[in-house]
Amino acid sequence: MSRVVPNLQIVRKLGEGHFGEVFLGQDGVHGEVAVKVIARKPENDDAEWLAIRQAFLAEARHLSSATHRNVVQVYGIDESAENIRFTMAYCPGGSLHARYEGGPLSLSTVRRHALDVLIGLGALHGRGMLHRDIKPGNILLDHLGMAKLGDFGLVTDNLLLGYGSAAGYADHIAWEIWHGGGTSVRSDIWALGMTIYRLLHGEVWYIFQNESPQDAVKKGGFAKRLRWLPHVPKSWRRVIRKMLADDPYDRYANADQALNAISGLPIDSVWDTTVAPNLVRWETQSAGRLKVVQWQLHSLRQHEWKAWSEPLGDGRVKTLGQSQGVISRSAVDRELEDFFCV
Repeated sequence: MSRVVPNLQIVRKLGEGHFGEVFLGQDGVHGEVAVKVIARKPENDDAEWLAIRQAFLAEARHLSSATHRNVVQVYGIDESAENIRFTMAYCPGGSLHARYEGGPLSLSTVRRHALDVLIGLGALHGRGMLHRDIKPGNILLDHLGMAKLGDFGLVTDNLLLGYGSAAGYADHIAWEIWHGGGTSVRSDIWALGMTIYRLLHGEVWYIFQNESPQDAVKKGGFAKRLRWLPHVPKSWRRVIRKMLADDPYDRYANADQALNAISGLPIDSVWDTTVAPNLVRWETQSAGRLKVVQWQLHSLRQHEWKAWSEPLGDGRVKTLGQSQGVISRSAVDRELEDFFCV
């Protein structure tokens, strides 16, 4: 039997995705809630809609019992012949997708959110559930800024490859799934590794500096070909590469192992990073001065960089380092990594 949230009123639309629309609602018990409506589409025949409907209902009922501070709570489920409505906890901080679109997040911010997600993911896995759709848009922030796993939109392997690409999910499909394997705890770990990489680099870098993952992952060796912003420490890179290994058994076996690895990663770097297609700029303030590093990407093979500090008040500008004219991509990577001491 579905559990219906009493006295529910729809306030306004929050957004929509491949599987449905999301609204802000108000109910008599929980106050503000999020309401997701999954409706039958014209192209769904009776058998297809029945399969989709049954899969979503089964997972939603399962999730409604999965109470955890790092998982968005499902309060109620209402169904009709043509749609399903889930009422869930409302997260006013929105998803991490907008922050990802805005550019790279700091190491400390990414680590904090990754640890929250792994705690929630471990709780789900402990109940025998998989998420199957971990990405920035499905990590939500509550009023305190705590990250919660939400939107369990791709709930079965049958739905995964049938709808994953159309839902914008293909970048987070692990190597073994492209090759006929099923989803698992380790495929959730893979998707979180991709999410962490994206949050560290932001949308512009992700799009302009890397192969399209939905084409490249299935070829193998994708993690070894990733392009890194030079301030990202090598310890972070090792952990992410392990999460993104082609062979599932080369990854962390479970959320606890990944949690232990990420909790020990350094967060000393406090650079604010902005990325444009042809320019990367880092800034940090210390002892009354602004330190700036700027990398100009003239072309695939032509690069130059410089670093300086300038006073926040009176004083003079000091040069901290620079390339000797235009240099190669491998040289600029090496020199900037040396500068950032990664």
